[in-house]
Amino acid sequence: MAKIQKVWAVEILDSRANPTVECAIQLDSGAVAVASVPSGASTGTHEALELRDNDPERFKGKGVVKAVTNVNQVLGPAIVGMDPTDQDGVDNRLKGLDSTPNKSKLGANAILSVSLANAKAASIANNFAPYKWVNQLAQRKGIVVQTLKVPTPVFNMINGGLHGAGNLDFQEFFVIPASSKKFSDGLREGAEIYLSIGENLKRRGAIHSVGDEGGYAPNLFTNADALEILVETIKQTPYAIGRDVFLGLDVAASHFFNGNAYSIRDKSAPVEENGMLDYYRELNGTYHLAILEDPLNEDSWSGWKNITQTLGAEVLIVGDDLLATNPQRVQKATAEHACNAILVKPNQIGTVTETLEVIKMARDANWKIIISHRSGETNDWFIADFGVGVGADYAKFGAPARGERVAKYNRLSSIEVELSLANQNA
Repeated sequence: MAKIQKVWAVEILDSRANPTVECAIQLDSGAVAVASVPSGASTGTHEALELRDNDPERFKGKGVVKAVTNVNQVLGPAIVGMDPTDQDGVDNRLKGLDSTPNKSKLGANAILSVSLANAKAASIANNFAPYKWVNQLAQRKGIVVQTLKVPTPVFNMINGGLHGAGNLDFQEFFVIPASSKKFSDGLREGAEIYLSIGENLKRRGAIHSVGDEGGYAPNLFTNADALEILVETIKQTPYAIGRDVFLGLDVAASHFFNGNAYSIRDKSAPVEENGMLDYYRELNGTYHLAILEDPLNEDSWSGWKNITQTLGAEVLIVGDDLLATNPQRVQKATAEHACNAILVKPNQIGTVTETLEVIKMARDANWKIIISHRSGETNDWFIADFGVGVGADYAKFGAPARGERVAKYNRLSSIEVELSLANQNA
């Protein structure tokens, strides 16, 4: 039986130049596993707490020395001597040391760094690829994955909202390859369309710099203009919307909701919930959306139920801020039929075990599973293995550009080859 011999953490930078936590676990064999934690800009109010130092003299208050210290002095020593393959035991020990509902004492970023590093260490101890080890953990939780496969990528081609440059209200404009395609073919389509969008924006004289997640952040007049750019560009490629690729949106509506209405540049005046529902029906009628994420304020339960009843047969209504990878929120949403898909972000809840438990709940509700990065990322690719191991339907890792996004897509490419070779040798 492997044992955890040493745990330590350091402060590193994420893709937005903000500090985050990196944790290393050394086993008694001498093997070392390292994991780092991402950070979101568009965060739901129901997420677990990301502990920051709030020292204005350092990294504009966003340092994570407190979280790193909590790993080095509290969390790490508490799991030394434990078996890393006992993910439940390790995670329960970590949660018990914090003992708050939202991990506000020690920080979800501190706790998750140890939980992720432990999962990686366990895969090393078992001589398993990480995705195979995650699949073992998923099976322990009752998550049935018939065949390991690579999820369909969801490419964030145009950035707006908190991920852009104040240019658009909606946060992400997606191009999604057909799920029937091999991952490698979908990745090629996404990359070729991405490059074509850049060329199209240059021809128009539009800004073609990129946002936090690698998607373009052009200066457009309305959110619908961004969808038109996608349609126009795809027509210039060998691919067809509705056959090869589909469109989608992450609206992140909570960020332009002012208490009783939504303010978007497509409308001359703020619109109430029914007006937004009408607008989404119009957009879907024109663009035949495959994914509609966070279309309404995160606590508008009746509106979520309404839009799922109205559009859910045609569109994946995805809960992110609504659910925050939180079991209580997921339980309520399943009872009220408030959505039919979930965006899963481990740092919203804080441990590998709890993330798996949320996925089990979503699977039991017959929801689609979308594994997601965050806008502030690192080069850690474990989330790609995690998506494969739990049998996710989709993987949302940003544009097919910027190193911290590409690291994850490239990892999925490697896994696709490994799975193909395994099938050939079976």
